Amino acid sequence: MRFRAEQHLRRQRDIQAVRERGRRFDCGAFTLWYLRRSSELPVSAPATTPSSPGGRAPAGPPLEARTAPPRFTDSPVPAGLKRVCVVASTAAVGDAVARARAKRRLREIFRHHQDAVPEGYDLMLVARKSINGLEYREIERKFIEACPRIAPRSA
Repeated sequence: MRFRAEQHLRRQRDIQAVRERGRRFDCGAFTLWYLRRSSELPVSAPATTPSSPGGRAPAGPPLEARTAPPRFTDSPVPAGLKRVCVVASTAAVGDAVARARAKRRLREIFRHHQDAVPEGYDLMLVARKSINGLEYREIERKFIEACPRIAPRSA
């Protein structure tokens, strides 16, 4: 299964929301943070031109013409989309080679087992030093065991 671009959790505010409002599960070699999105993210409203004191419009071109358009637009996130962010810090994992290997392994595990993640969740996988000392199958097993604990299925 593909790991599509829209599945990458990139925006700082989305990552921060997972860290602040989400829950975590310790998997040994990594920590799994998760947060269910309450609903689709809203589309931001267009900016309005503020008036100057005294009620007159400011001189020059309108505000929309003076400011560059945002680099990314706030578009709604489909309700069933599963998104992930992979973090490997220098302090926790090591040099660039170790960090890249840890992130590559965690992304690949998510890609192969994203069907085990409940729909509508944002995940953050935070690597630890021990991740590169373990076999791939062991890390994979830990991820698979953690997924049902994210949102237990009701019978």
